[in-house]
Amino acid sequence: MEIIAFGVQADEQPFLEKAFAGRHQVRSLDVFLNRDTAPIARGYEIVSSSVNADLGADVLQTLAAGGTKMIAQRSTGFNNIDLEAAADLGMSIGRVSFYSPHAVAEFAWTLALAVNRRIVRATNRTRNFDFRLDGLMGRDLRGRTAGVVGTGKIGEAFTRIAHGFGMNLLGWDLAENPRCIELGMKYVTRERLFAEADLITLHVPLVADTRRLVDAAALAAMKDDAILVNSSRGGLVDTAALVETLKAGRLTGVGLDVYEEEAKFFFFDKSLDIIDDDTLARLMTFGNVLVTSHQAYFTEEAVGQIVEATVANVEDYLAHRTNENMLVTRGQLPTTGR
Repeated sequence: MEIIAFGVQADEQPFLEKAFAGRHQVRSLDVFLNRDTAPIARGYEIVSSSVNADLGADVLQTLAAGGTKMIAQRSTGFNNIDLEAAADLGMSIGRVSFYSPHAVAEFAWTLALAVNRRIVRATNRTRNFDFRLDGLMGRDLRGRTAGVVGTGKIGEAFTRIAHGFGMNLLGWDLAENPRCIELGMKYVTRERLFAEADLITLHVPLVADTRRLVDAAALAAMKDDAILVNSSRGGLVDTAALVETLKAGRLTGVGLDVYEEEAKFFFFDKSLDIIDDDTLARLMTFGNVLVTSHQAYFTEEAVGQIVEATVANVEDYLAHRTNENMLVTRGQLPTTGR
């Protein structure tokens, strides 16, 4: 069987093709799946999508009309998929429920350290042979407080690194992680975490209850010299409120690997375009803000695991099996919580 895969990055393609070798052919496309590109999938029973695909009801209807019965998304998040519409259309939807948590946790720390120690500003200076230290002073993290919002596998990995730095640990989650408690984490209310943490990192999924979790009120509660890192989902942060906070001269640094409206920009070369997103454009003007394009997951280990899980989802679909990655199985939503 030939499978069509959308949004395949150049470095990802060899992993994908190797994993499916000897089983199925893969047609890899660098374009993302949306209402404009969905007709390309006509005639393909199985479609693989990427994290920024638009899989709303209208796109799913186009795919189903073209013969698509199974979508294998190569990401953990699935807030971009209308699962109810997929069920009504009798489709199967799979995702990747787990891959290396260290990839994301380590990248979150990369962002935190880079903004704390002014690495981007320093590098830009030294490339121009400006070796002054003015404006480059950072802070020791040892003895300061890390606030981890979401203490699942990725949050736990971040916590272990914070523990290695000798930081005090605050956590917020619906369920406490005993391994984080063993490291000395104290679970507190979300309000207390925002008020007391010197470094706040986000590792919760984007659902109705977490959308814009970091809103104007949360930002106002944060210390003026706090650092905020988001390597989870852009919708967790009210970016307009964040811009206003930065304009007021608050926050030592912000590291963002995700953005609310990233689907229009991330993974594309927009260097010659006029950026019509005023919020993103303003965000990029702050010297203490570092924005990367959703690359926290992008390691050899994590991509390899994502691809392997995608292959397993396809094989299980073809064998009429289900697994923990299946969000919809032949039109049936799981009866237990996801």
